[in-house]
Parts: sequence; C-alpha cells; structure tokens
Amino acid sequence: MSHAHQSYSRRKILQIAGLAAGSTALSVACTPHSASTHSASTPASSESPSTTQADPDTPVASTTAASSMSRVVLVRSEDRVAGTRKAIDLLQPDDITGQTLFLKPNYNTADPAPAATDTALLAALVEELQGAGAGQITVGDRSGMAETRQAMQSKGVFELADRYGLKAIVLDELEREDWQYFPAEGTHWTKGFAVARPALQAGGIINTCCLKTHRYGGHFTLSLKNTVGLVAKYVPGDPYNYMGELHSSPHQRLMIAEINKAYQPALVLLDGVEAFVNGGPDAGDLAKPGVILAGTDRVAVDVVAIALLRSLGTTSEVSQGSIWDLEQIQRAIALGLGAANHEQIELVTGDGASQTMADQLRKIIAV
Repeated sequence: MSHAHQSYSRRKILQIAGLAAGSTALSVACTPHSASTHSASTPASSESPSTTQADPDTPVASTTAASSMSRVVLVRSEDRVAGTRKAIDLLQPDDITGQTLFLKPNYNTADPAPAATDTALLAALVEELQGAGAGQITVGDRSGMAETRQAMQSKGVFELADRYGLKAIVLDELEREDWQYFPAEGTHWTKGFAVARPALQAGGIINTCCLKTHRYGGHFTLSLKNTVGLVAKYVPGDPYNYMGELHSSPHQRLMIAEINKAYQPALVLLDGVEAFVNGGPDAGDLAKPGVILAGTDRVAVDVVAIALLRSLGTTSEVSQGSIWDLEQIQRAIALGLGAANHEQIELVTGDGASQTMADQLRKIIAV
C-alpha cells in the first residue's frame, strides 16, 4: 500500500464540501417517513464549457462553488489499476481521514468487466482510500441477475475484505431494520422504495460503475443505474417486489434517477477501459475505449460516459437526440442531482492523449 501513501503525500488534499454528507436524504421524494417541499435547483454558470489539462503537481477540486462547475477527470489508460490511481490523484477527493466509507461496486453478475466491477480495480481503489487515512470501509451490493453471495464470492470480494480489513455485506441478507424506507410521494414508485442502511449510515458512499448499455429498459447503466443495487428487491416481512415494479414500469428510467436522491456520493469512479455498446448489462457488443472517469457529480459523470458510448457507436435509445434530454439524465437534473447543461461540466485531464479524447467528447456533450 506504499503507492497509495505516496500518492496522497505528494499533494495537500483539498477540502471539498460533500464527502461527509455522503448519506444525507434530501427531498420529498426521498425523505424517510415524512413529506416536505422540494425545490430542485440547477446551478447557474456564466462560464464557457472547458477542458483542463491538469498540472501533475496541482490538485484539482471536483467542484468549484464560485462557478458551479462539476469537474470530471478523464484518464486514457488500458490499465485499470494505473488508471484508477491516476484518476484519484488528479481528482484529489476530500480529506477522508477517519471517515467510514461504503463501496458500491457493480455485481449484477460475476462476469468479467464491463459486466461487473474488476477486482484489481477495486483493490487499487481500496489502497488509495486507506492510504488517504479512511476509516472502516464496507463493500456491499445486491445482484440483479445472479445470486449476490455467489457473485461476490466469485469476484473475490470476501478474500479482498480479509486482505484489507474491509467489511463485506450481502445486501440481500440484511434484516428488516437494516432497510430505510423512502415514501412514494414525488416519485414514480407506487409504494416508495427501501435503501440499505449500512450505506446511508456511512460517512461517504463511493460508486464504482462500468460503461455499458442496458437491454432491459434502463437504456444505459452507469453511476445513476448502479444505485439500484442499494435498493431492496424484498424487505424481510414485506412481500412487495420492488424490483419487479421497477423493471416492469414504463417509468423505469425516471425511477432510476429518483432513488439517487437518497444520498450524495463522495466519489464516482467509472471503468471505461472496456464497454458494452449494445446489449448489457451482463453481455453485449464489446468496445475498448480505454478510459477511467472520476468525479463527485453523478449527472456529469454519466453525461460524459454517454458521450463516450456515442463516440463508439451505440444503440438508438442512447444515441438519439441531446444527451440532456435522455430520461435518466433529465429526471436527475429536475431532482437537483447534478450539472444541468454542458457549460457546467469541466473535463480535467493529465496528458495529451486524454486531452484529445476530452476535446472530442466536449463536442458531443454540447449538442
């Protein structure tokens, strides 16, 4: 773990608001057992869309309050471990010393990335977080197409937990009191939904997702969609099938955005070394863009990731119209989850190859 210590000792960690509030419930759509008035706000910005190549010795904040910009780090790399380390090094997440963290990987199945989170990438992320002085780290998920414990076992999660002193949780196995209900009011969920308390009670939630399309109605499965694994299919003692409702609803993409109001992520790390540009989430047409994205704004990260899919050639559902008009993105913006237009996204890079790709993606994002 010496690399992680060296990575963070090279720079002073910036104090970015948001990490400690990683599990705050925010809106009428997501205020447990109560109703309140929610006014979605979208930050205004007079600045032009930009791409920044970072000085390798200068830390980069993920957001700038004065300009209401959401910064997304883009690293060209075919090496997930090296790309992860560099992305975190450029982003410089908030000082996490002593913070408890919940890692939300993508274990919908146990298939190789991009179907599921790569184990070496997850290990590198853990090393970076522990090197930065993080407190207890928990990793947990609920699979959609596989049996969760088997998927986590197959991906080596429990071995990883033993090696690094993590707590590994199979969310399907939680007790009733370990789920937090959120009411239906203000959402397209007929009975509301329930989110795993171990995630909500952590000092920060870290979302590690993949780059892929979704053939079952989500259209794309990136950081917003990855949150579905924190939501119960069944709560013990409650016979209602929440995932059955989600996957059969014509409002599925809106509902995906709505569950994200339950928390504010401390970090989003997207593995785009490989991608499914058609099919997904477990299998599909494979492309190899060789990219790692990092940020704290789910909307901004997903918009950049969709631009990546479009640059590779993807499904009509993902490629038609403006990215900003896609239902997941549009609903997330209406709920105040992140950047509302291309002028509020700044792409940050650390080398020429990454800069070239960022410049290409800016053109797609601006349409």
